[in-house]
Amino acid sequence: MFRGNPSRTGVYEGAGVPKLTGVKWKFHTNGYVISSPAVAGGTAYVGSTDGNLYAVDLQAGAQKWKFKTDARVVSSPAVEGGIVYFGSYDGKFYALDAASGQLKWKFATPGERRFAAKHLHGGLPEGETMPDPFDCFLSSPVVSGGNVYFGSGDGNVYALEAASGKLNWKFQTGDVVHASPAIAGGTLFVGSWDSYFYALDAATGKEKWRFKTGEDHEIYNQVGIQSSAAVADGMVYFGCRDSNLYALDARTGEKEWAYNNKGSWVIVSAAVKGGKLYFATSDSAMFHAVDAKSGAEIFSLKLTWPMFASPAIAGDFLYLASHDGKLRAIDLKGQKTGWEFQTEGSRQNLAAFSKPDGTPKYAAAFTEKFYENMVIGVNKLYAVGMIFSSPVVAGDVIYFGSMDGNLYAIN
Repeated sequence: MFRGNPSRTGVYEGAGVPKLTGVKWKFHTNGYVISSPAVAGGTAYVGSTDGNLYAVDLQAGAQKWKFKTDARVVSSPAVEGGIVYFGSYDGKFYALDAASGQLKWKFATPGERRFAAKHLHGGLPEGETMPDPFDCFLSSPVVSGGNVYFGSGDGNVYALEAASGKLNWKFQTGDVVHASPAIAGGTLFVGSWDSYFYALDAATGKEKWRFKTGEDHEIYNQVGIQSSAAVADGMVYFGCRDSNLYALDARTGEKEWAYNNKGSWVIVSAAVKGGKLYFATSDSAMFHAVDAKSGAEIFSLKLTWPMFASPAIAGDFLYLASHDGKLRAIDLKGQKTGWEFQTEGSRQNLAAFSKPDGTPKYAAAFTEKFYENMVIGVNKLYAVGMIFSSPVVAGDVIYFGSMDGNLYAIN
């Protein structure tokens, strides 16, 4: 499932890929692959904006089956007990037989939507409500204790019976929930675009506590929680669009520390291992390694393009993907970058959207502040083969999707 386990720590077993050989295979879809793959039973399961969920053979990279929904699939599936669970922008949540792709059940929400606000990111006209083009993920399910949990654009967090799809409970927040819930110790942790981070009783849906993050009533840029929580050693960690990475006491919701990123969003979900926490930022393009208990910086690396995809750890390496269409290996012991892999789309188009120093040349995509131009500009940048899909490590292979339409397997 997304981030490797119900606690969403982003840690995978095995040595990973300390040295890159190349592409084992790539599988092409007819849309963007924003979804992060789930790997189980010799199969990679991944969604595409072409509306399909694909099952791809791990060895050959060949399609086993696909299941068509009525809209883009940008949630990351979870596989448990021979069933694959995922959501679609058609407002439905699906459970399929993992072997055959046959529908087991589906659950209809009142309908999906993106976060929207007036004068969003400074866009014009000021008085118009605008859906956020950077609200690009749907909530990815977590399966635990016979239930499957996910958030929705209708503002609810849902708990369904995993076997049947029967609604066990739902919890209403004040806005879109596209963060993915994490579960640890019978508590579900999830953030909402209403600026609150919630701890709910996983059995009943009753609120245990909530934590308030920042707000922005001018251009609604510095508000909302897209990042999914990670839970480790009695702490819960999450990023926020108010530019902070928060560390809370998982039992009480009290703030232990916060790392401020000076105006740069934290969309990624943190990876936590061995008392250290790792995360990356958007516009400032920073990678940080900090002490998980105190937030004290251990080391940081300056990269070039924003990062939305969450890091994955296997062995002594961390794998981090970026908007420039590159996946990088970071040597955690050496505190330096190792190899890098460039997507097909990035090799073809990155130069056209980059300055000489390798940073984004946004003037090539955005020409004015009018809202439609913002949307067009974002779609132009997708041509770079951006990686929003979070890498998954299985054995000595890394799997991830790209805006160039491919699911990659590299080793």
